[in-house]
Amino acid sequence: MVASKKNVAQAAGSGSKSQPSPSFTREQDLHALREMLLIRRFEEKAGQLYGMGAIGGFCHLYIGQEAIVVGMQMALGEGDQVITGYRDHGHMLACGMDAKGVMAELTGRRGGYSRGKGGSMHMFSKEKHFYGGHGIVGAQVSLGTGLAFANRYRGNDRVSLTYFGDGAANQGQVYESFNMAQLWKLPVVYIIENNRYAMGTSVARSSAQIDFSRRGVSFDIPGEQVDGMDVRAVKAAGDKAVKWCREGNGPYILEMQTYRYRGHSMSDPAKYRTREEVDKVRHDQDPIEQVRNRLLASKVSEDELKKIDAKVREIINTAADFAQNDPEPDASELYTDIYR
Repeated sequence: MVASKKNVAQAAGSGSKSQPSPSFTREQDLHALREMLLIRRFEEKAGQLYGMGAIGGFCHLYIGQEAIVVGMQMALGEGDQVITGYRDHGHMLACGMDAKGVMAELTGRRGGYSRGKGGSMHMFSKEKHFYGGHGIVGAQVSLGTGLAFANRYRGNDRVSLTYFGDGAANQGQVYESFNMAQLWKLPVVYIIENNRYAMGTSVARSSAQIDFSRRGVSFDIPGEQVDGMDVRAVKAAGDKAVKWCREGNGPYILEMQTYRYRGHSMSDPAKYRTREEVDKVRHDQDPIEQVRNRLLASKVSEDELKKIDAKVREIINTAADFAQNDPEPDASELYTDIYR
């Protein structure tokens, strides 16, 4: 199927209606552009390093989905928490984690966020309130619900953003978490990043209910579908959901309708979809180009936008150099961070 210009999810059979997106100020658009470019350029460089053999194991890129995490971070307050699955580099960067530390973890170096022992799928930063990348499909949903339980137990007003994909949405532990979260009115926003293909099977073939915003209906959890390719729509939905949770109303579900340009992982040739489909989404709906075009229309010069991109590339190139030259972990690290 070919994605329509209005909404990528409509091509997957969704009956959602396109809603007008709220306006951004020029400053908000510039912030969103820089943050999304940081993720895009990081992922492009990670793909290059993987191809060179500098990154081993698994590597799942976020290219095409940048508007989701950037828009949601714009809706958060200090101390709110983020947890996600293994497509996690973008979430870390959006949380403010250093690109050098993230890239060094990918290459297995001492300066990585898990000291080179976790790799692409397992990084954490308590300082930035990022509670992982998790390699087990759906495992982060229970943990994110636990973060929300801790917030309610402590009586603070923090909210847990718990990200997972359309494939993970079919896991049983997700619905156990939904039940507990609604029963105890936990402050958790469940963000389903519906990129339409999970590991490689269309949602239309793998899910009986492809309107993922309705996955909480039997638990009386409200949900809505969001254009995950438009950072403005994401922030607006995030503002609403976070406010709902912060006011003690319990959990909220946001289905972010998005599209990944690369395969499920770097080892996936993505032959289950056509090149024409991918190209059309990139041409019509790319989240970065949407912001770039708005800025150009508001009289921001092409030169200014090129300077932003050049600065971002400099940050990423520095991170890549660090990640390739930083020492590997000492052998003694084999015996640290072990539960006995």
